[in-house]
Amino acid sequence: MARIVLASASPRRQELLRRIGVTDFTVRVPHVEEYYPDDLTPPEIVTYISREKSFAVDSAPDEIVITADTMVFLDDARLGKPRDEQHALAMLSALQGRCHTVCTGVTVRQGDRAVSDVQSTLVYFRPAGRDELLAYIAGGEPMDKAGAYGVQGQGALLVERIDGDFFNVMGLPVALLERMLAGFGVHLLSPKE
Repeated sequence: MARIVLASASPRRQELLRRIGVTDFTVRVPHVEEYYPDDLTPPEIVTYISREKSFAVDSAPDEIVITADTMVFLDDARLGKPRDEQHALAMLSALQGRCHTVCTGVTVRQGDRAVSDVQSTLVYFRPAGRDELLAYIAGGEPMDKAGAYGVQGQGALLVERIDGDFFNVMGLPVALLERMLAGFGVHLLSPKE
């Protein structure tokens, strides 16, 4: 099997790879400016950035590089990582009681051959009071997460329902990734020799 490189510093992506049986992989962090053309749709933005990240990482011919970029969009406006607690409160206040979209662009590359795809998931927040949001922010979880929440932690308490891939909201749509890896000859559900 080809060697796997996860081009991401995200501990959540590393955890998800391990959960689906990819335990032997190398982490290389791409250093790219998250620039994208102004005329792109949310799915096109995350796909564009995941490709940029992929080609920013050096790799050997026998290595398969996985990159992903996840963004939260509310009415097509991007909600990045909060700058501070007040910014987190503003984002979470805007999300409460509403539906937003989480988009993840994934690129799988070996050498010059790169395949990209995107997964979009609708997330519905329940109405939440200011005191609840402040208590959540005080725990520190929102500060390094797009949209100022982590669905795999206490942020799950703010989520009323998810339509689509739960793991996409965590930052790596694993079913999509499995299909993409199969196109490179990596079959995660094949019998072990």
